[in-house]
Amino acid sequence: MNIQTLFDQASSAMTVVSFVTFIGILWWTFIRHKDCDFHAAAQLPFADEDASDQAQQEQGHV
Repeated sequence: MNIQTLFDQASSAMTVVSFVTFIGILWWTFIRHKDCDFHAAAQLPFADEDASDQAQQEQGHV
C-alpha cells in the first residue's frame, strides 16, 4: 500500500468523523434541550445581581 492511498483513506475517515460530530452537536443543541433550559440559562446573569442586591439590603447599604 503506498502512502498516497493511506492519506486518501485517512482523509475520508476524518471527513466522516467530522460530519458525525457536527450532526451530534446540532442534535444536542436543537433537539435534546428544551426551551425551559435555555430560559433558565438566560436568567443566570441576573441571579448574581439579585443576590448582590439582597446582600446589600441586609447590610443596610441601599
